[in-house]
Amino acid sequence: MTIDFKGRVAIVTGAGGGLGRAHALALAARGARVLVNDFGGARDGSGGSSTAAEAVVAEIRAAGGEALANSASVTDFVAVQVMVQQAVDAWGRVDILVNNAGILRDKSFAKMEVADFAQVVDVHLMGAMHCCKAVWPIMNAQKYGRILMTTSASGLYGNFGQANYSAAKMALVGLMQTLALEGAKNDIRVNCLAPTAATRMTEGLMPQAVLDALKPEAVVPAMLVLVAQDAPSRTILCAGAGTFEAAHITMTNGAWIGGDAQAPERLLERLTEVTDRSGDSVPKDASAQGTNEVGLAMKNAARGA
Repeated sequence: MTIDFKGRVAIVTGAGGGLGRAHALALAARGARVLVNDFGGARDGSGGSSTAAEAVVAEIRAAGGEALANSASVTDFVAVQVMVQQAVDAWGRVDILVNNAGILRDKSFAKMEVADFAQVVDVHLMGAMHCCKAVWPIMNAQKYGRILMTTSASGLYGNFGQANYSAAKMALVGLMQTLALEGAKNDIRVNCLAPTAATRMTEGLMPQAVLDALKPEAVVPAMLVLVAQDAPSRTILCAGAGTFEAAHITMTNGAWIGGDAQAPERLLERLTEVTDRSGDSVPKDASAQGTNEVGLAMKNAARGA
């Protein structure tokens, strides 16, 4: 089965370099018309220029593809709406949104300024939300859409010095979970990609030998699968150096402890049982937690009857 995007229109944010550039080039190579968005700022989000996006557009056109450049900041919802309209005016639809734009402002939490926390959340979380909000009515009307959030192992598992980045990246998983549920009836599939790749964002964070092994292009297959016509939904794929994994938010079977005055002590005594991952599950939605809790409570009540 060949994955192709002929007739599809894609928007890739943060596509002026690194992973975003690799994503845009790969989508275009497989037939998509691509709007290449990049604010053109520094790694910490300062500055701004359309030069990076225009260079990628030139690459796509030189290879025979169709592309447009856009330098909107994803933090500006009005500018994002204009960006989406630019794609619609040119090509009549938007099928794929790859939320890739991001910045880093790394410091230990003790030394991190509140403004640096807020700015990272603004770009990663609010930026992705702005883009999703702008394409959502279009995808609902055409009854087709593929949205990809760029999460991170830092969000899924934590990373020293990245409290702001970790919080924003895990928030994108929550956004994916709900948008996937709400978009299902109109074939809008929403997924997350947790990449490990050597880009401007990772310069100075890893040894050079490791960076050389982590080419952005090695992550691209996961992106293509997650935005393809036959893509899954509510899936978190991890990718790096040609290796692919899946991450899951799971729930253990748990145990009924009760809610009386001695419940805290009993919970502490049985915490190993409560956290035992044998037979854990991936809930279909938020109601699964309450269903499990009430079910165990009813079973206990029946035993005591």
